[in-house]
Amino acid sequence: MQWGHLQSMERHEEERLWVRTWQKAGPVLAELRRREIRSAETAAAILQLEDTFQSALRDHPPGPTSGLVEQQHWFARWKP
Repeated sequence: MQWGHLQSMERHEEERLWVRTWQKAGPVLAELRRREIRSAETAAAILQLEDTFQSALRDHPPGPTSGLVEQQHWFARWKP
């Protein structure tokens, strides 16, 4: 068997292992995410971020428009 073919087979097996690992981990991580979201204290998080939000508004005030017109302009340019 050629060396390149052997490396290819080993890499393929490693990729299969990664897929199996993430197939098992995916549902566990999804459940963890759901539990964390359900237990989050949204009001407390908003209060904790208030100073950061006000700082961002002060340093980077919103523009005079929503940017929708500019977005539509870009979409029109990309249109086939």
